[in-house]
Amino acid sequence: MSQPAAPPPPAVSVAPAIQREVQEFEEFTARLEAPDTVEVRARVAGALEQVHFTEGQQVAKGAMLFTIDPRPFAADVARAEAQLAAARNQAELSSSELARAEKLTSIQGVSQQELDQLRAGVRNSRSNIQSAEAALVQARLNLDFTRIRAPVAGRISRAQLTPGNLVGVGSPVLTTLVSQDRVFAYFDASEATYLKYLHLVRSGTLASPRTATVQAWMGLADETGFPHQGRIDFVDNRLNPATGSIRGRAVFDNREGRFTPGLFARVKVVGSGKYQATLVADRAIGTDQTRKVVMLVGKDNVVQPREVQPGALMDGMRVVQGVKPGELVIVDGLQRAQPGAPVTPQVLKTDDKGLPIPAAPASAPQR
Repeated sequence: MSQPAAPPPPAVSVAPAIQREVQEFEEFTARLEAPDTVEVRARVAGALEQVHFTEGQQVAKGAMLFTIDPRPFAADVARAEAQLAAARNQAELSSSELARAEKLTSIQGVSQQELDQLRAGVRNSRSNIQSAEAALVQARLNLDFTRIRAPVAGRISRAQLTPGNLVGVGSPVLTTLVSQDRVFAYFDASEATYLKYLHLVRSGTLASPRTATVQAWMGLADETGFPHQGRIDFVDNRLNPATGSIRGRAVFDNREGRFTPGLFARVKVVGSGKYQATLVADRAIGTDQTRKVVMLVGKDNVVQPREVQPGALMDGMRVVQGVKPGELVIVDGLQRAQPGAPVTPQVLKTDDKGLPIPAAPASAPQR
């Protein structure tokens, strides 16, 4: 009786390791904040007379927000104007008296003491005018402060007080206003990442964000990738010893109002210079106890395990050391590949980034 034929070697999907120029990136979790956040407070005390804005809407810089009852401050302005007029009249009288006295000095019709007193009176009158002018300026400022305007353009919150309530100087907060034309993304980098960047900057591989324009990219929680481009505009001057991290900031255009302060975001920045690297599909890398290995298809289609040192992940491809470009790496069917045993390799097609495209499943036979 004849022996049954041996089964064919198991089929596996393979793809060649590729070599290309790569550049690493670092990703951080960030929190969005407005460049200008203003707590609108009263600078004079009085009764709130009117609210001029629609809550939650965009307001222009200088737009009227609140009016405090101006009548007491208008009365102060009138009083200060009267006091200034009186000081000027007194100064004119003092000057006239001094002029008459100086005409009498030639015939010794006035003593030196009286002359000194008249001259001092003229100087005092001039000082009184300056004091009255300063009081008038302050009174007019207080009157102007009854009209509270937007210090920056942005989106305004709700009014904390309604007309008729009394407000004090600086308390309470009447409303808040945040600018909308730009947005800051604050993130924290670890000490190891900071030292890595410091080494790259000192070696001339990367530019320092403190002295040059360094690009950054951002994506929100509901977005794929990093579709928004901005730049790093701030790196703190010290690490936080409690967290072992340093604060950085990227700025992005927000003229369309797409970003809201307080949102979480993802920020990506360049993490290395460009270099030539060997890449394999990330799913081809397995673990053998404490080692990272890939399965290669060598001579006579025999499986050969190879230890590798994985690096950065880029679009599903992993930078590795230990594999040469062009060597066939098993991507799918690793459970059927045994070291030293033959396999039937099927070379997969790859996309424009070198990532293997999974083979289409075989269709069911027609009956």
